[in-house]
Amino acid sequence: MPTTDKAWPQGTPCWVDCSVDDPAAARDFYSQLLGWEILDSPPEAGGYLMAMLDGKPAAGIGPKMGAAPMPSVWTTYFAADSADSVAGAVTAAGGTVYMPPFDVMNVGRMFIAGDPAGAMFGVWEAKAHTGAGIFNEPGAYCWNDLQTNGYKPSQEFYSTVFGWTFDEIGNEQMPYSTFAGADGRPMGGMADSTGQPGGAPNYWLTWFQVAGTDAALDKAASLGATVLMGAADSPFGRMGIVSGPQGEVFGLIDTTVTIG
Repeated sequence: MPTTDKAWPQGTPCWVDCSVDDPAAARDFYSQLLGWEILDSPPEAGGYLMAMLDGKPAAGIGPKMGAAPMPSVWTTYFAADSADSVAGAVTAAGGTVYMPPFDVMNVGRMFIAGDPAGAMFGVWEAKAHTGAGIFNEPGAYCWNDLQTNGYKPSQEFYSTVFGWTFDEIGNEQMPYSTFAGADGRPMGGMADSTGQPGGAPNYWLTWFQVAGTDAALDKAASLGATVLMGAADSPFGRMGIVSGPQGEVFGLIDTTVTIG
């Protein structure tokens, strides 16, 4: 299974976590859906929960930060050699740093930002916690893509901040690109959501790998989730999109079932 104990290269999606009103309820939902063992953190971690899969850190669940109302969300974090340097690059490129860099005990340094189109993301400078230790495995995250109505400006922003290059693999009706770092390996995607019904907001979507998308969607629904997009085949796998019981949106995909 794909695992790592090392810090991820800068610009790589390295961690995901869920901010919800009721972490205990989310713990019950995700442990049943994705097979996680969810561990308590020290009291100074503020109620943050660590989801483990096969003994490796897979994701986090925590209470919402701050007093202002906010929706329940999954947040994608990108690795940084220096959170402070990347925060400066975000601002210089036209993004917004909503939560300036701060230390998380001895485990890392992070900040929360938004791109010029408003999509929120996190940045993680690894210390004791290097990020996800398991990936591309049923129960682990396997892909992150940006749904945006600022497609070209967003490409320019992330290219400036993280040095990404883009490979256009979509078409005129559905523009989509993958992004890669210095090694040229695709590590996520970007979709042009302009004209989508309902005027969907700009956001980073986390995809979790499953062994059987249809069964996973049915299980999610039985646990109180809402299926937003039913199972559909693609060249990348059979996929569906879900809103969790507290409203957080995420994708489920079986990458072993593809169409040519």
